[in-house]
Amino acid sequence: MSFALRRLVINSLADAEFELGRIGADPAGIRMMAPKMLTCCVHLKDVECRQANILKQDMLALGGDTAVARGTVSCSIEKTDLILIGTIKQLHRLCNKLLPQPFRLPELAAKLKTFLISIDKKPESWSTSRRVLSLSRPLIMGILNVTPDSFSDGNRYLKPEEAVDRALEMIDEGADIIDVGGETTKPGALYISAEEETRRVVPVIREVAKKVSCAISIDTWKSEVADAAISAGAEIINDISGFTFDPAMPDLAARSGVAAVLMHTRGTPARMQYDTHYDDLLFEVIQGLSNSVCIAQKAGVTMDRIAIDPGIGFAKDAAGNMEILRRLQEFSRFELPLLVGTSRKSFIGKTLGREINDRLFGTAATVAIAVTNGANIIRVHDIAAMRDAAYMAHAISVKGQ
Repeated sequence: MSFALRRLVINSLADAEFELGRIGADPAGIRMMAPKMLTCCVHLKDVECRQANILKQDMLALGGDTAVARGTVSCSIEKTDLILIGTIKQLHRLCNKLLPQPFRLPELAAKLKTFLISIDKKPESWSTSRRVLSLSRPLIMGILNVTPDSFSDGNRYLKPEEAVDRALEMIDEGADIIDVGGETTKPGALYISAEEETRRVVPVIREVAKKVSCAISIDTWKSEVADAAISAGAEIINDISGFTFDPAMPDLAARSGVAAVLMHTRGTPARMQYDTHYDDLLFEVIQGLSNSVCIAQKAGVTMDRIAIDPGIGFAKDAAGNMEILRRLQEFSRFELPLLVGTSRKSFIGKTLGREINDRLFGTAATVAIAVTNGANIIRVHDIAAMRDAAYMAHAISVKGQ
């Protein structure tokens, strides 16, 4: 059994009580431990009771605590999820206390120590095949859909010259990356052939690459489309499947040296919104992204070229999308650039009662929250407005650190 750790971001007593309830903690223990969780919390899954009882004793001795499921102390259950509750200093001291312990706890100590060092590390740059992009401020990725049926701007930039003009306009407004997509991935979207998708995107990428110096991304999960786009001038693959739909995509990314955005989803766009229930949303999204990162690494994609995307709106309902935004800091464990795409999405419309083209202010709120909570790259339609929202949120959050 390998210990699976993740940081829990607890912003309120309600968050704390929810997480304690999720692992099956005793109600009396929930009332006692919830206030303590507004420090640092680390969640572990499927820990043996004998291991959990030692962890609880050691954390209590250090002035912290450990939440476990009922039945753990008496070992009347086989395994438990648990939450380590304490300061970073207390958790580091726990690592030392575990070294002489039995039951593979020294192995946990080593993993926990590495984990604690990583959770507050921030990526400083992101490498593509053509440049190194600084992450000293949020990067703005402009959405350029050359599709007839995208949910927000379908049919607006079908002609290559119109798409090129829009790309130049986005750069003037402050875009750092132009993300060109030829297949809509909105909920319920149907498959189109790689040939048709290539026909849509390659002329646009080729012309944009001639006229601009910023990075160009290809939004596709098909290796055939990505290969043609790279030859035309793209230097980033933005794959909604996280390298899970097309087995040739990881090798292409490694061979070409491009950067890759690995997104979490569950199922194809045609079916994904039929499967939005998660027993533990953040854990499952993180596990999915971990799998995608492993696929990329095994193919030879270097870590400096990988970014991750939790997949707002992809196999998640409105409540799930907002939970991810609240708890984006949990993705810091990857030490990778974090991309977030909320622009004009349906959960904003559902929350505010707004139609697609009336979601500017709702999108701006999500962008500000995303940047405050650790997003490095913002994928948006409305460049100038979202650039200001992102830069302002970044200025405030940096000043507060």
